[in-house]
Amino acid sequence: MLVNGIPTKEFRLPRRLRQENPLAPFLFLIVTKRLAGLVIEASRKGVLEGVCVGNKGVEVKLLQFTDDTIFFSANLR
Repeated sequence: MLVNGIPTKEFRLPRRLRQENPLAPFLFLIVTKRLAGLVIEASRKGVLEGVCVGNKGVEVKLLQFTDDTIFFSANLR
């Protein structure tokens, strides 16, 4: 695991992480933040192209709300 770009010691969870666990929301936030970063990186490289919506043609690639994630792509290579 990287913390502020610096590798940390490996850690093991003694039990599975269940939804009731207080750490579950924080783990979800860490994963979704990285996922959003990967989507931005893929769009910069031209690998992922979003969908234009509305009168102003705003490009949408990823929507995240609470515990839902939706990908929008016109062209995925």
